[in-house]
Amino acid sequence: MDVTPKVDEGAHTIAAAIGDPGRSKMLFSLLDSRARTATELAIVADLRASTASSHLARLKQEKLVKVVKQGRHHYYTLYSPDVATVLEGLLALSGATMPRFVTKYPNQLRHARTCYDHIAGTLGVALLDTFLRQGWLVADDPANTESYSLSPEGLKAFSALGIDVAELETQRRQLAGPCLDWSERRPHLRGSLAAAVLTLARKKKWVVGEIDSRALTLTAKGRNEMSMIFGLKL
Repeated sequence: MDVTPKVDEGAHTIAAAIGDPGRSKMLFSLLDSRARTATELAIVADLRASTASSHLARLKQEKLVKVVKQGRHHYYTLYSPDVATVLEGLLALSGATMPRFVTKYPNQLRHARTCYDHIAGTLGVALLDTFLRQGWLVADDPANTESYSLSPEGLKAFSALGIDVAELETQRRQLAGPCLDWSERRPHLRGSLAAAVLTLARKKKWVVGEIDSRALTLTAKGRNEMSMIFGLKL
Protein backbone atom coordinates (compact mmCIF):
# COMPACT_ATOMS: atom_id res chain seq x y z
CA MET A 1 0.00 0.00 0.00
CA ASP A 2 1.41 3.36 -1.05
CA VAL A 3 1.44 6.06 1.55
CA THR A 4 1.36 9.61 0.24
CA PRO A 5 3.73 11.82 2.24
CA LYS A 6 2.02 14.59 4.13
CA VAL A 7 2.63 18.11 2.93
CA ASP A 8 5.03 19.85 5.33
CA GLU A 9 2.67 21.78 7.57
CA GLY A 10 5.43 24.24 8.50
CA ALA A 11 6.05 25.13 4.86
CA HIS A 12 2.32 25.51 4.25
CA THR A 13 1.98 27.86 7.23
CA ILE A 14 4.87 30.04 6.06
CA ALA A 15 3.55 30.11 2.50
CA ALA A 16 0.15 31.23 3.80
CA ALA A 17 1.79 33.97 5.85
CA ILE A 18 3.66 35.27 2.82
CA GLY A 19 0.70 34.82 0.50
CA ASP A 20 -1.55 37.44 2.09
CA PRO A 21 -1.39 40.60 -0.13
CA GLY A 22 -0.85 42.97 2.78
CA ARG A 23 1.84 40.87 4.40
CA SER A 24 3.61 40.24 1.11
CA LYS A 25 3.80 43.98 0.41
CA MET A 26 5.40 44.48 3.82
CA LEU A 27 7.91 41.69 3.25
CA PHE A 28 8.91 42.78 -0.23
CA SER A 29 9.40 46.36 0.96
CA LEU A 30 11.99 45.03 3.44
CA LEU A 31 13.90 43.16 0.76
CA ASP A 32 16.22 46.14 0.19
CA SER A 33 17.79 45.42 3.64
CA ARG A 34 16.42 48.67 5.06
CA ALA A 35 14.37 48.67 8.23
CA ARG A 36 10.94 50.27 8.48
CA THR A 37 8.54 51.20 11.26
CA ALA A 38 5.11 49.64 11.71
CA THR A 39 3.55 52.91 10.52
CA GLU A 40 5.61 52.91 7.33
CA LEU A 41 4.77 49.26 6.66
CA ALA A 42 1.08 50.01 7.17
CA ILE A 43 1.35 52.74 4.51
CA VAL A 44 3.23 50.39 2.16
CA ALA A 45 0.50 47.77 2.54
CA ASP A 46 -2.31 50.35 2.47
CA LEU A 47 -3.68 49.07 5.77
CA ARG A 48 -5.00 50.57 8.98
CA ALA A 49 -2.51 50.64 11.83
CA SER A 50 -4.41 48.04 13.87
CA THR A 51 -4.66 45.68 10.89
CA ALA A 52 -1.00 46.14 10.07
CA SER A 53 -0.11 45.35 13.67
CA SER A 54 -1.89 42.00 13.55
CA HIS A 55 -0.20 41.14 10.25
CA LEU A 56 3.22 42.02 11.69
CA ALA A 57 2.50 39.82 14.71
CA ARG A 58 1.83 36.93 12.34
CA LEU A 59 5.06 37.60 10.43
CA LYS A 60 7.00 37.70 13.73
CA GLN A 61 5.38 34.45 14.84
CA GLU A 62 6.49 32.72 11.64
CA LYS A 63 10.01 34.19 11.99
CA LEU A 64 9.74 36.13 8.75
CA VAL A 65 10.48 39.50 10.39
CA LYS A 66 12.13 40.67 13.58
CA VAL A 67 12.08 43.93 15.54
CA VAL A 68 15.13 46.13 16.01
CA LYS A 69 14.88 48.68 18.83
CA GLN A 70 16.72 51.97 18.30
CA GLY A 71 16.07 54.58 20.97
CA ARG A 72 12.34 55.21 21.20
CA HIS A 73 11.66 53.60 17.85
CA HIS A 74 10.97 50.03 16.77
CA TYR A 75 11.98 48.98 13.28
CA TYR A 76 11.14 45.83 11.37
CA THR A 77 13.62 43.90 9.23
CA LEU A 78 13.59 40.50 7.56
CA TYR A 79 14.32 37.76 10.05
CA SER A 80 17.26 36.20 8.19
CA PRO A 81 19.02 35.95 4.81
CA ASP A 82 17.01 32.76 4.18
CA VAL A 83 13.80 34.82 4.16
CA ALA A 84 15.34 37.22 1.64
CA THR A 85 16.33 34.28 -0.59
CA VAL A 86 12.76 32.97 -0.65
CA LEU A 87 11.33 36.42 -1.43
CA GLU A 88 13.89 37.02 -4.19
CA GLY A 89 12.88 33.68 -5.73
CA LEU A 90 9.23 34.69 -5.69
CA LEU A 91 10.10 38.01 -7.34
CA ALA A 92 12.04 36.19 -10.05
CA LEU A 93 9.13 33.83 -10.72
CA SER A 94 6.62 36.68 -10.86
CA GLY A 95 8.79 38.96 -12.98
CA ALA A 96 8.08 41.83 -10.59
CA THR A 97 10.64 44.46 -9.58
CA MET A 98 11.72 45.33 -6.06
CA PRO A 99 10.32 48.61 -4.65
CA ARG A 100 12.83 51.46 -4.46
CA PHE A 101 13.73 53.07 -1.14
CA VAL A 102 13.17 56.83 -1.03
CA THR A 103 14.39 58.88 1.91
CA LYS A 104 12.88 62.15 3.12
CA TYR A 105 15.98 63.42 4.91
CA PRO A 106 18.23 66.32 3.74
CA ASN A 107 21.13 65.20 1.54
CA GLN A 108 23.84 66.77 3.72
CA LEU A 109 22.74 64.99 6.90
CA ARG A 110 21.99 61.79 5.03
CA HIS A 111 25.44 61.63 3.42
CA ALA A 112 27.58 61.90 6.57
CA ARG A 113 26.97 62.98 10.16
CA THR A 114 27.93 62.11 13.69
CA CYS A 115 25.82 59.72 15.75
CA TYR A 116 27.08 60.37 19.26
CA ASP A 117 30.80 59.66 18.74
CA HIS A 118 30.79 57.67 15.48
CA ILE A 119 30.09 58.19 11.77
CA ALA A 120 26.55 57.75 10.51
CA GLY A 121 24.71 58.31 7.24
CA THR A 122 25.63 56.89 3.85
CA LEU A 123 29.32 57.13 4.71
CA GLY A 124 28.92 55.27 8.00
CA VAL A 125 26.89 52.48 6.39
CA ALA A 126 29.44 52.19 3.57
CA LEU A 127 32.29 51.90 6.07
CA LEU A 128 30.62 49.04 7.94
CA ASP A 129 29.79 47.28 4.67
CA THR A 130 33.44 47.59 3.65
CA PHE A 131 34.80 46.33 6.98
CA LEU A 132 32.55 43.27 6.70
CA ARG A 133 33.32 42.69 3.03
CA GLN A 134 37.06 42.93 3.67
CA GLY A 135 36.70 40.44 6.50
CA TRP A 136 38.09 42.87 9.08
CA LEU A 137 34.97 42.47 11.19
CA VAL A 138 33.03 39.25 11.71
CA ALA A 139 29.51 38.99 13.13
CA ASP A 140 29.52 37.06 16.40
CA ASP A 141 26.13 35.60 15.51
CA PRO A 142 25.30 35.91 11.77
CA ALA A 143 21.67 34.97 12.39
CA ASN A 144 21.10 37.76 14.91
CA THR A 145 23.96 40.24 14.76
CA GLU A 146 24.38 42.23 17.95
CA SER A 147 28.17 42.58 17.95
CA TYR A 148 31.27 42.12 15.80
CA SER A 149 34.71 40.73 16.53
CA LEU A 150 37.97 41.76 14.91
CA SER A 151 39.56 39.19 12.62
CA PRO A 152 43.38 38.86 12.52
CA GLU A 153 43.29 40.82 9.25
CA GLY A 154 41.18 43.50 10.87
CA LEU A 155 43.49 43.77 13.87
CA LYS A 156 46.44 44.20 11.54
CA ALA A 157 44.63 46.74 9.33
CA PHE A 158 43.34 48.97 12.14
CA SER A 159 46.64 48.78 14.02
CA ALA A 160 48.44 49.91 10.85
CA LEU A 161 46.22 53.00 10.88
CA GLY A 162 47.41 53.85 14.37
CA ILE A 163 44.34 52.62 16.24
CA ASP A 164 45.32 50.98 19.53
CA VAL A 165 42.89 48.06 19.55
CA ALA A 166 44.30 46.64 22.80
CA GLU A 167 43.49 49.92 24.56
CA LEU A 168 39.98 49.95 23.08
CA GLU A 169 39.32 46.47 24.44
CA THR A 170 40.01 47.69 27.98
CA GLN A 171 37.19 50.22 27.80
CA ARG A 172 33.89 49.48 29.51
CA ARG A 173 31.91 49.58 26.32
CA GLN A 174 31.30 47.36 23.34
CA LEU A 175 34.16 47.22 20.85
CA ALA A 176 32.01 47.01 17.74
CA GLY A 177 28.32 46.55 17.04
CA PRO A 178 25.59 47.58 14.59
CA CYS A 179 23.66 50.84 15.05
CA LEU A 180 20.58 51.20 12.87
CA ASP A 181 20.96 54.34 10.79
CA TRP A 182 17.79 56.49 10.91
CA SER A 183 18.18 57.87 7.39
CA GLU A 184 19.58 54.83 5.56
CA ARG A 185 17.64 52.26 7.64
CA ARG A 186 20.68 49.99 7.49
CA PRO A 187 23.33 49.58 10.20
CA HIS A 188 26.46 51.66 10.61
CA LEU A 189 29.21 50.85 13.12
CA ARG A 190 29.07 51.86 16.78
CA GLY A 191 31.30 51.13 19.75
CA SER A 192 34.81 52.08 20.80
CA LEU A 193 36.24 51.04 17.42
CA ALA A 194 33.75 53.26 15.59
CA ALA A 195 34.67 56.20 17.85
CA ALA A 196 38.35 55.61 17.08
CA VAL A 197 37.59 55.60 13.34
CA LEU A 198 35.84 58.97 13.62
CA THR A 199 38.75 60.40 15.64
CA LEU A 200 41.15 59.13 12.97
CA ALA A 201 39.02 60.56 10.16
CA ARG A 202 38.99 64.00 11.81
CA LYS A 203 42.72 63.89 12.59
CA LYS A 204 43.58 63.03 8.99
CA LYS A 205 41.10 65.63 7.67
CA TRP A 206 39.09 63.00 5.86
CA VAL A 207 35.96 64.62 7.26
CA VAL A 208 35.33 68.05 8.75
CA GLY A 209 32.44 69.03 10.99
CA GLU A 210 29.84 71.67 10.31
CA ILE A 211 29.26 74.50 12.81
CA ASP A 212 26.18 73.93 14.98
CA SER A 213 25.36 70.74 13.12
CA ARG A 214 26.06 67.03 13.29
CA ALA A 215 26.70 67.02 9.54
CA LEU A 216 30.14 65.97 8.32
CA THR A 217 31.71 66.95 5.03
CA LEU A 218 33.81 64.35 3.24
CA THR A 219 36.90 66.12 1.87
CA ALA A 220 38.62 65.37 -1.42
CA LYS A 221 41.56 64.04 0.62
CA GLY A 222 39.18 61.83 2.56
CA ARG A 223 37.50 60.51 -0.56
CA ASN A 224 40.84 59.55 -2.11
CA GLU A 225 42.54 58.11 0.97
CA MET A 226 39.51 56.23 2.29
CA SER A 227 39.00 54.70 -1.16
CA MET A 228 42.62 53.53 -1.25
CA ILE A 229 42.86 52.31 2.35
CA PHE A 230 39.45 50.74 2.81
CA GLY A 231 38.49 49.98 -0.77
CA LEU A 232 35.53 52.25 -0.11
CA LYS A 233 33.39 53.04 -3.14
CA LEU A 234 32.15 56.62 -2.82
